[in-house]
Amino acid sequence: MSLVPKAIAALMLFGVVSCTCLAQEIGLQLYSLRNQFAKDAAGTMARVKDMGVKEIELSGTYGLDFPEFIKIIAENELTVVSFGTEFEKLRDFPQAVADEARSYGAKYVVCSWIPHEDGSFTSSDVDRAAEVFNDAGKIMARNGLLLCYHPHGYEFKVEGDSTIFNYVMKKFDTRFVQFEMDVFWLKQAGQDPIELLKKYRSRWVLMHLKDRKRGTPDSHDGHADDESNVVLGDGDVGISEIMAEAKRMGIQHFFIEDESSRAEQQIPKSLNFLKALE
Repeated sequence: MSLVPKAIAALMLFGVVSCTCLAQEIGLQLYSLRNQFAKDAAGTMARVKDMGVKEIELSGTYGLDFPEFIKIIAENELTVVSFGTEFEKLRDFPQAVADEARSYGAKYVVCSWIPHEDGSFTSSDVDRAAEVFNDAGKIMARNGLLLCYHPHGYEFKVEGDSTIFNYVMKKFDTRFVQFEMDVFWLKQAGQDPIELLKKYRSRWVLMHLKDRKRGTPDSHDGHADDESNVVLGDGDVGISEIMAEAKRMGIQHFFIEDESSRAEQQIPKSLNFLKALE
């Protein structure tokens, strides 16, 4: 029997998340098509629909005002599941973040970067970030939203007899802050995504799916060559095994994210690969 993450179960209890969310969906992080959206937002959104995508994750509106952007989302029958925001906005304007996320119908708010000196992410950075995330998480919860942090790999620096990431997990309040796993970035940092899924099985509620070109060297600073993103199943991340474990655990929402210049051509192939796993 798959395990529904504790945070989702709690939100269901209070009617924040309906049971319909339990159907596992493959969505798209729209950042994958950022260059196309910048040139033709309406046409690119139609392309997303044509790919068979139903759920999306936002990371910006590409210069469009809310009425225009939500209109093209609605016209293409897409559901905004997750809304991306920046650390500074969470810190300074958490209610505004909640209001904007709700205006798009999102259920999750995701922040994917904690400001720090490049190459030096420490427990002190985590302490400062935890205050922001825990306070903002409470506000998100009051607004029917769940706040998630998306690690980028720099969190796995060893400090003492543990990693900074383990400290993040301790400091971020389990009641108000959960996590979106990006399997590429964990692999890039030399980590085993399946091992981390099992270790923190109640904390992962969303997942980014992207694969890495074989032979790509690891890095530990949250940076990598965009062109190392390949069609799912063609790389060294182990997407098939990760998907099997994530589904067993009860993760509901998966988003393909392809940061390469070939994303528009690769995404349909990645979707076909995932369909073949079902």
